[in-house]
Amino acid sequence: MKITSLINRYIFKEFASPFTVNVLLFTFIFLMAELIQITNWIVNYDIRLSIILRMILYQTPYFLIFVIPLSVMITILLTFLRLSSENEILAIKCGGISLYALLAPVFAFCFIGSFLTIFMTLYGQSWGRSALRELTNEVVSASVDIGLKERTFNDSFSGVTIYVNEIDLRNKDLVDVFIEDKRQRDKVNTVIAPTGKIFNDPQNAVAHLILFNGNILQTNLKQKTAHSIQFDTYDISLEIERPTGKKKKKPKRPKEMTIGELSRYVRDSHTKDQKYFNAQLELHRRFSIPFGCFALGLLAVPLGVQARSAKRSFGLVLGLVFFLLYYLLMSLGKVYGETGAYPPLIGMWLPNVIIGGVGVYFLIRTANERTLKVDMIYAWLQHFISKWGR
Repeated sequence: MKITSLINRYIFKEFASPFTVNVLLFTFIFLMAELIQITNWIVNYDIRLSIILRMILYQTPYFLIFVIPLSVMITILLTFLRLSSENEILAIKCGGISLYALLAPVFAFCFIGSFLTIFMTLYGQSWGRSALRELTNEVVSASVDIGLKERTFNDSFSGVTIYVNEIDLRNKDLVDVFIEDKRQRDKVNTVIAPTGKIFNDPQNAVAHLILFNGNILQTNLKQKTAHSIQFDTYDISLEIERPTGKKKKKPKRPKEMTIGELSRYVRDSHTKDQKYFNAQLELHRRFSIPFGCFALGLLAVPLGVQARSAKRSFGLVLGLVFFLLYYLLMSLGKVYGETGAYPPLIGMWLPNVIIGGVGVYFLIRTANERTLKVDMIYAWLQHFISKWGR
């Protein structure tokens, strides 16, 4: 019994370093997806580095919801791959200790990963998403050209709709500008100009659009009159709404809601529309993903033991394939659950049942010294790749 405890403590300690490295590595990979947008903001909009770091900080909790279960699986897989390749698993079995006895440190490690993940789902995600939304509104308010997009109608300004065909972000030049101004009562000014420039005045909460060589069509709906005016230069001022405590907040999206807000919304909703099903999916997802640490961690044990003859890289790839399968099943449950065609409860929990069931099946076969054909799969893939290469 003492030897088993020593072995379990030894295995548990082996998890620490790979888990830290995996969390940092996969978090960086997830953040790479946002790197293009971040670089665009730094280069073209001159946003301070402190704001960029805050944006990264606010997005990190959402990424960690997926990074932690993946890191738990890869850590267990790499640890058992090493133990198996160095014949430590064989030595443990020769000492009369079964594979089942080694599950104690695995479940303890999965519990820690599950606890960290559920903390992120219950508290970190809603905090990060809400803070990111507020920060984005502040940045857009301070630099209105961030909100302008090419070939898109922008109606974020009260009473004004803007369409720009092309935008030169460096010189703030606008090409083919269309503006519909309804700020005057009973009057509509339609402005069309081939070129223009945009200037921000954040201190006065005003943005200036200077248009060149265009036309203004003024229509009076009450008097039923219309006038056309040509201009060389036309300056239109747009008031930027600054975020204040008195401003009416937009409804939160399901990913921004706390667990209490999600529960109340689902309970009090009278119409089963898409937002209702999204809220149900989000509610179940916040509990199902943390339990995914156990399903993925259990699967990693037999994969690590059985892949001893193949290359360690292949065992790692095989683990990533099962994680992608897990994520694919969850994505399918979300897609069909949004319409109500698939119960959100089943859609979010079925991946845990399937992956966990496969893990139990693999573990029983491995503990009974029955092969999973991992080496045969690796040899077949090697033969296929070499044949395809020729």
